[in-house]
Amino acid sequence: MLYLNQLAQFLDQFLLVQRFEHDPSGIYHPSNRPIRRLGLALEPWPQIAKWVAATQVDALFLHRPWKIAEEPLPTDIGVLSYHLTFDERLTLGFNPLLANHLGLFSLEELGYKAGRPIGMLGQVSEQTVASFCDRVQHLFRGYEAIEEGNLTEVTKVAVVGAMTEALVREASTKGAAVYITGQFRQPARSTVLETGINVVAIGHHRSEIWGLQALADVLRDRWPDLEVILPPS
Repeated sequence: MLYLNQLAQFLDQFLLVQRFEHDPSGIYHPSNRPIRRLGLALEPWPQIAKWVAATQVDALFLHRPWKIAEEPLPTDIGVLSYHLTFDERLTLGFNPLLANHLGLFSLEELGYKAGRPIGMLGQVSEQTVASFCDRVQHLFRGYEAIEEGNLTEVTKVAVVGAMTEALVREASTKGAAVYITGQFRQPARSTVLETGINVVAIGHHRSEIWGLQALADVLRDRWPDLEVILPPS
């Protein structure tokens, strides 16, 4: 039988919470209820209590749990919360799971924040930028914008949870032809134009959705008998 503290122990290790001393993570609302069904969501929404009842989940994972008090749940429903850890490990940062889906290998860290890597540089089999961007669009089911550069072939890709002149220049200097990030930041535009790098802005919410689905797959692999349920899209 699976319990909330076991889930928390696994996620603490998987999401490297020891790197995030000032970001509360783990059990947000305790429970001793056995977990057969686990609900995953980015944050509470007005009908979450009805969804919990309808799906009969025994516990919840919430990326942003702070408004859960506005939607009262049964007191024996446990809640796990991972905020910054989730963003940096499962969205657009140093994310080996995402690298695998993008076909990246030989990963290097790129960019740091408080001593933590916030991005990755990876090699990819030689292909056109257009072909690779099609793969990105399919994986994330869209994107916010693409800023096309003058590089048409790609063998290296940067995936970074931020966009500054320095980060774009570092990625370009190290051979990246594509820079994937959440939002296109205008202060970096001049460096983008200078280097000719291609920028794909996924959108923060879209990257979070991908991360939530990736986490669901990880948990299903770890506990094949656990039913992991995502909310309606």
